[in-house]
Amino acid sequence: MTDFRQSAALARILPSPTLAMTQLARDLKAKGKDIISLSVGEPDFDTPDHVKEAAIDAIRRGETKYTNVDGIPELKQAIIAKFKRDNGLVYAPAEISVAPGGKAVIYNAIMASVDQGDDVVIPAPYWVSYPDIVQLAGGRPIIVKTTDADGFLLRADALDRAITPKTKWLVLNSPSNPSGAAYDREALRRLADVLLKHPQVMILTDDIYEHILYDGRRFATIAEVEPRLFDRTLTLNGASKSYAMTGWRIGYAGGPAKLVAAMAKIMSQSTTNPCSISQWAAVAALNGDHAFLDARNDAFRARRDRVVALLNDAIGLTCRKPEGAFYVYPSCAGVIGKTTPSGMRIMNDQDFATALLDAEGVAVVFGAAFGLSPFFRVSYATSMAELEDACRRIQRFCAALS
Repeated sequence: MTDFRQSAALARILPSPTLAMTQLARDLKAKGKDIISLSVGEPDFDTPDHVKEAAIDAIRRGETKYTNVDGIPELKQAIIAKFKRDNGLVYAPAEISVAPGGKAVIYNAIMASVDQGDDVVIPAPYWVSYPDIVQLAGGRPIIVKTTDADGFLLRADALDRAITPKTKWLVLNSPSNPSGAAYDREALRRLADVLLKHPQVMILTDDIYEHILYDGRRFATIAEVEPRLFDRTLTLNGASKSYAMTGWRIGYAGGPAKLVAAMAKIMSQSTTNPCSISQWAAVAALNGDHAFLDARNDAFRARRDRVVALLNDAIGLTCRKPEGAFYVYPSCAGVIGKTTPSGMRIMNDQDFATALLDAEGVAVVFGAAFGLSPFFRVSYATSMAELEDACRRIQRFCAALS
């Protein structure tokens, strides 16, 4: 093809910056460079053995054919049990959607419901794909910036100001990628009070990091906090983060039956069903022993505390301690305007990330990718030794700026 022109829809979006930085780090490493990648949002733990065994058993039983478009009945029942057990939410099978990853759930929901002229409210910092999926569907992302002082949480008054008659969805992610911020019941209650005044607004709550919370915090999701929002909330979750199953590609959600049917219609003409073997593995994950989560969260918490301390010791950086997930979102405001020993002036957080990778071989993701500057995201889903090495390099980089 000599005269390819991309579609207008594709021209509205960009490739994922997090995936791009992760791939760049891999490429540099493959060339022999000394690279530490803190850009990937993926647990470094292995998938639990009982989950792997369930997948092997499924293969041996011949569970290798097409399945129902949006999930096998056994997995839907496991998801129904999970929502009731963990969140006090009661769904029927027709209200459950299973897709090839949490991103696919979001894509299906937005594509099935958003038209040209519809608005979707997204707090910043946000996971990089939310606005682009909205734009791909022809909608308009309405970005509401949060602040470090507010713990990167959306304020109720800011939400109220952002909603108009054109608003179709609010997207909430807790604990958050990239900030690690988590909404407690009181914070969700304040948002719910606003949403009750606007019955046209649906809520997509991305709970993918539900089980990665620290310091005795209890997880809460908005349909649990305010049952009157249940009929217009899509509660999203998945196997990727808690069960270290990123490559298995299983996301799921509970929501209104009409929306779930529309999402299945999208999948029937796109991906069709998620991998049959992965679905059986997810059944084992959801129904099986969850004791392993405590030890993994203890490891994540120790890493969080160490990384926060080391980054706060870097000249020009400040880093709040997040409540969950496995990211920190430090401010680099104190180094903007400074110059590297090679003569590069750092004008923004993208310059900071680029110069850091070039000088010290540490890959992070710049804050503009998440809609809020001047910050950058660090994933601490890697070994303590690598994290300490990377943070020492960041300290050295910041100390060398003038």
